[in-house]
Amino acid sequence: MATRYWIVSLPVQSSASSRWSRLQESISKRSFDTPVYRFNTPDLRVGTLDSLLALSDDLAKSNAFLEGVSHKIRRQIEELERASGVEGGALTVDGVPVDSYLTRFVWDEAKYPTMSPLREIVDSIHVLVAKIEDDMKVRAAEYNNIRGQLNAINRKQSGSLAVRDLSNLVKPEDIITSEHLVTLLAVVPKYSQKDWLSSYETLTTYVVPRSTKKLHEDNEYALYTVTLFSRVADNFKTSARERGFQIREFEYSPEAQESRKQELEKLLQDQENMRSSLLQWCYASYGEVFSAWMHFCAVRVFAESILRYGLPPSFLAAVLAPPAKSEKKVRSILEELSGNANSAFWKSEDEVSLAGIGGEAEAYPYVSFTINIV
Repeated sequence: MATRYWIVSLPVQSSASSRWSRLQESISKRSFDTPVYRFNTPDLRVGTLDSLLALSDDLAKSNAFLEGVSHKIRRQIEELERASGVEGGALTVDGVPVDSYLTRFVWDEAKYPTMSPLREIVDSIHVLVAKIEDDMKVRAAEYNNIRGQLNAINRKQSGSLAVRDLSNLVKPEDIITSEHLVTLLAVVPKYSQKDWLSSYETLTTYVVPRSTKKLHEDNEYALYTVTLFSRVADNFKTSARERGFQIREFEYSPEAQESRKQELEKLLQDQENMRSSLLQWCYASYGEVFSAWMHFCAVRVFAESILRYGLPPSFLAAVLAPPAKSEKKVRSILEELSGNANSAFWKSEDEVSLAGIGGEAEAYPYVSFTINIV
């Protein structure tokens, strides 16, 4: 599937079918690697020249907005598929692949009546897509909030001993708690363990001799227990800090452990449900946005063709997907087919390009704008 298409229109002097035949023939002879398709633009309501000119000022900006929302949803889909371990499938619009929808575009009269003013059609498309974008922001924020909570828990579970949750490292038999005795947990720098073992009994009075035990070690620290009289615990903590040992506050509670476990399981389930729901919503919304965008493109090519070639509407609209190496050749073919009949419309009196119709960065003697699907 191509990811970059041109939507163009050429002026028609005799008939659209003969112009289409000439375009196909020229492309097949001189740029056979360029797919070309008819772009079916309906007979829309022209309105006044002033309304067309006013609309043309907004066309490029509106296209950038619609394209941007389409890309945002596509990126969200790719991220969700990666997180789910799902192999990304081809995105569809109304049940057909995206490229097929574009190259075989059919106007939806029920959704966008052709007798509606062009401005009304464009505004309704903009409102629809803006609402979808707002919905996506809310849904993505809810999903990211759950992910943030899980990431915070994972950091506690997988961080260094200085910060991680210790509850799954400490067993009931490691802790002594009585009327007079207390067990503290010391986080000792990995390369200071000898210092700890030789000094912990003398950091304060009333430390139980040989009471330390190593429970765990990571890349930076080791976790030790030490048992002492509870009335000297504060003195011990102060002396330990001065020697570079960190005493972690910890209270063993099976109930709290079970509660944390259940909270984690619920968050994981919530994340999976939300991810699945958001992914399905994105699939449907991407199709809706892409369909709206292609209807906008039909309005755009119609409006720009009237401004370029005049009335009554007489033009051929087409979709091309030239490879990068063939772009200059295809531009040359299109320029030849457009002829000089419309030169007054695309060049001003002082021969400066009208890079103003639709806001294209570069003007051609025919209507042309680029659609980036990805």
